[in-house]
Amino acid sequence: MSNQLRLASLTLALVLSVPAFAVEVSGTQMKESDTSVSTIDENTLTSSERARSRLWELSETEWRRYKLLMQGIRGSISPPTISPIEVLGIHARDQDERRRYAEMWARAMREDVSRILAFQYAYDEAGKRLYPNEQLIDINRLPGRGDKTGSLQPGDRVLFFTRPDCPACDALLGKLLKRIDTVAAIDIYIAGVQSGDDQAVRDWAAGHAIKTEWVHSRRVTLNHEAGVLERLTQGKGKIPYILRRQGKDLSVLRASEL
Repeated sequence: MSNQLRLASLTLALVLSVPAFAVEVSGTQMKESDTSVSTIDENTLTSSERARSRLWELSETEWRRYKLLMQGIRGSISPPTISPIEVLGIHARDQDERRRYAEMWARAMREDVSRILAFQYAYDEAGKRLYPNEQLIDINRLPGRGDKTGSLQPGDRVLFFTRPDCPACDALLGKLLKRIDTVAAIDIYIAGVQSGDDQAVRDWAAGHAIKTEWVHSRRVTLNHEAGVLERLTQGKGKIPYILRRQGKDLSVLRASEL
């Protein structure tokens, strides 16, 4: 083969190989570009997520970590309502971080309990103002002490009247709280504290194993007694005292039925 023929063959081979190389490079660049876009999408927060992170007083970095953790075991075994602070606290990387999130959560829960108590107080006042001549519960339906009542049933609402420094009250409360999952709710009325002293109510609840999530979900309500027991029982009820509400019916609940 002549030198000119060899040169022509080599030139043709090089020309044919260029498009294939160009396509390969282009494909590689496309893959790298896709990966880059994917990474940006995962790390970029939406405007809604940024707003939520500010509401929880968390940085965008913390919110991205929260999102990542929820993609793992935490998102599989925890309820959807678990807060970002709890997620970050459970998965804290050291003791200082764990303490910081615990303090954030404690402050948030304290503030929320204060809001709940304030609204409960406003609700009670509204009821008295709007319906001054009506009883919330028909006391004529309240049976005498000798009347028999059945044991607690799902859907029952329990009214528990207690006061600080009452060992008998605390014993009944302990039994009652064990039934928290089998009743609709427990309304606790605390006597012996100054009306409107929400701090005293919070302190009492903290000292009696009242979980904040019970209060938030309204499975437990905390109320100032403010003479409610006297009105319901016409002065015959003595603390500790337990009533059960079934619809509009109200009955005395004996300790043996807890």
